[in-house]
Amino acid sequence: MFHPLSLFVGWRYVRARSHKFFVSFITWTSLAGVCVGVAALIVILSVMNGFEADLRQRLLALDSDARVVVNPTAEAASPPTPATWRRIAQLARTSPGVVGVAPFVQSQALAVRTPQMLPVLLRGIDPAAEPAVTRLRQVSTTGSLRALTPGSGRVVIGQVIAQQLGLEPGNTLTLLIPGIGPGGLPQPTLHRFRVAGVFSIGLADKNAMLVFANIADVRALLPGGGLDQGLRLRYRNPLAAPRISARLRARLPPGFEVIDWTQQNAAYFGAIRMEKVMMALILLLIVAVAAFNIVAMLVMVVTDKRTDIAILRTFGASPARVLAIFLVQGLTIGWLGVALGMGLGLTLAYHVNAVAGFLEHTFGFQIFSSSVYYITAIPSVVKWEDVTLIGVAALVLTAVATVYPAVRAARIAPAEALRYE
Repeated sequence: MFHPLSLFVGWRYVRARSHKFFVSFITWTSLAGVCVGVAALIVILSVMNGFEADLRQRLLALDSDARVVVNPTAEAASPPTPATWRRIAQLARTSPGVVGVAPFVQSQALAVRTPQMLPVLLRGIDPAAEPAVTRLRQVSTTGSLRALTPGSGRVVIGQVIAQQLGLEPGNTLTLLIPGIGPGGLPQPTLHRFRVAGVFSIGLADKNAMLVFANIADVRALLPGGGLDQGLRLRYRNPLAAPRISARLRARLPPGFEVIDWTQQNAAYFGAIRMEKVMMALILLLIVAVAAFNIVAMLVMVVTDKRTDIAILRTFGASPARVLAIFLVQGLTIGWLGVALGMGLGLTLAYHVNAVAGFLEHTFGFQIFSSSVYYITAIPSVVKWEDVTLIGVAALVLTAVATVYPAVRAARIAPAEALRYE
């Protein structure tokens, strides 16, 4: 379709300086608009990918990649015995993709330290097996998991719990544990624990909710049952959690279910995905506006070059070649803007913290204050599927923008254009 004549004239029109200032201004504005729009899309989506990855890392520091629990929809039956759980744990360890298994039990509780009371989730863990499935040891700011020995009555609490109840390692924490008494009536019991450590994960809801104790101590609180129990799993590739969970689910006996992190935190990541889609659509409007500028610019060029088009037609150029000339001009401007935008966007996305540091130093402000935010740097993760999608969308928009002016140029009648020349 693109004859050498069309390529030569089209590129000549791109390089030529129009005697009409407004046409040249619109040309460079269109190119700059496409460039800025594509760069903004790449940077914003990369930063949002970074925040998503950071959130996932913080969530999985305390919540394992998946859990094996008793299926709540299964018909009522006697709770699994310890021997049953040991068989399930061995089966999970041999399942492809699983690299860590640890048992847990948990119960809702009320943390009491007069005059304050906080609802918490008391989780019993095996300190020796826990590092295989979570990063609780790494996020503990004071104390150690080794202090959670059986029968010690010690707990590790979240930073928000420690702040709101005024607790430090060595202080006593009272927990009100719900239970069932004779006749099926509620019979809560009070139990005292000693604070052995404090953790901080950077998520307020986790820091304000979780209390860890030895699994044997938690089981002793409710010897008659009533505890949620199961296994926590770590996968070799957390992003493949749904596929690995499906394989493991097929191997489990009836009555057991696998719940992975994508199900546990569906609301978090669903909101992030929705924000990414809406942000991409909004920023794509910048490219659309630049594409409209290309339409306006080409229409003015066609009007300005009516005589040149008529002369080309009288020399034997077909309407298709005239059409191709203005397609070449429009595509060159649009696609050059896309290429420059992708280069600028990738450069900024890979060096976003250096750019942020320069802006903070130059204008004297701090983007993420350590006194307000848990993060002090801007996370950025470049996903090439996003970059490819942005590039293709921008190329399509700029290509569509050139069609109408090119068709209009091809329909110019030589005799009418040269009548008053």
